[in-house]
Amino acid sequence: MPLIGHHVKFLIPGVLRDEPQFARLFIGQALSVLGDRVSFIAVPFAVLSIGGSASDVGLVAASGLIPMLLFALVGGVWADRFKRHRVMLVSDVVRFAVQGLIAVLLITGAAEIPHLVLLMLVFGTADAFFMPASTGLLPLVVGPDRLREANALRGFTQSSTLVLGPALAGGVVALLGPGGALALDALTFAASAAFLARLKPRSTAPETAEPTAGGTFLKEVRAGWRQVRSRTWVWSCMAAMAVYHVVVLPSVFVLGPVMAQQEWGGAASWSTVTAGFGIGSIVGDVCAYRLKVPRPMALAAAGLAVGSCQAIIIGSGTSVAMITVLEGITGVGVSLFFVLWETALQTHVPEAALSRVSSYDYLLSAGLMPLGLALAGPVSGSLGVRPTLYAMTVVAVPAALALLCVPAVRRLPAQASGTANGSGGIHAAAEAGLP
Repeated sequence: MPLIGHHVKFLIPGVLRDEPQFARLFIGQALSVLGDRVSFIAVPFAVLSIGGSASDVGLVAASGLIPMLLFALVGGVWADRFKRHRVMLVSDVVRFAVQGLIAVLLITGAAEIPHLVLLMLVFGTADAFFMPASTGLLPLVVGPDRLREANALRGFTQSSTLVLGPALAGGVVALLGPGGALALDALTFAASAAFLARLKPRSTAPETAEPTAGGTFLKEVRAGWRQVRSRTWVWSCMAAMAVYHVVVLPSVFVLGPVMAQQEWGGAASWSTVTAGFGIGSIVGDVCAYRLKVPRPMALAAAGLAVGSCQAIIIGSGTSVAMITVLEGITGVGVSLFFVLWETALQTHVPEAALSRVSSYDYLLSAGLMPLGLALAGPVSGSLGVRPTLYAMTVVAVPAALALLCVPAVRRLPAQASGTANGSGGIHAAAEAGLP
């Protein structure tokens, strides 16, 4: 038995064994992410099950994304002002209530499209508060030397559920219907909230804490923007990510299914391609967990450039098998970028301002993505699907490659110089925009 226990322990990643608070956070979030994957499949079928059209599906989806544009900065300020795990806990409770109410409306046959739109707006608002708090919380539950491993492990959960989630969702929707699937998602938010309620993150050190009493909301937003503006590597990466979300991802979410329907034989082929990307993402997360590179953002920029090739791959006209393989390669690049990017933020940005800085990240990426999703269809209708995919590539790949031309990106070290998180508190407080 001890030998078996030793082998089981060996299979558990070191960051989970050594950081019990992170392990608690990780388990709760893993359950929630799996529920999100089920919800991603269930919501469109829920709309269709009550007589909604394809336009209604888009409207409901957009309703969950638009609040990020409106409330991301508010969420960042609140997460830096209050205890971040408490902000996340409240967000989980709200999302549990929303998904539970949608499930009840669907199961009882009372759901209508306006109900779903309104409830998804509330759900998206809770998301806008949750995400910046989540980024800012990680340095308080894991040591600075384990941040990359923790981010890679979280990314692994995202990637593996991207592969497993749709299969689970299909079975749950077939067995329980869309209402039952969303009820299951609601329970995962309840589980996440239960783990957050028991979380005991490290307190922000007094010398690095940013006093907010008496500070206005706009002053705190401006202080967060000064953090972004003063770091060339931060704002340049955010600009490249905005291009990725507005230009590249619509090629995947909108035009990819169109190409699959028109040329590849339908949804089964698109599922294969999506699974290929998910498998590549898993490989990228494992690489990010294992690799130690002295200049991580240089590798991240190269990964984003690879990931930005998705549009031309989808429009290449080659076989589904080849497209799947190439999408897998882009998955490696995308995972590397996001793991290394989040780790760099958590390493080099003062902890007191971290959630506000990340809120600008979410504002410029997820917040602007509905714009690209809305434009992809009309533009492809005017230019044609394949020319639009080529045009997306012409815009996106140079934008990502431009990051490699920025010295601050290429030269950013893996470790902080002792002035951002944990030490050098007076300097960190000054950089956070304190008077």
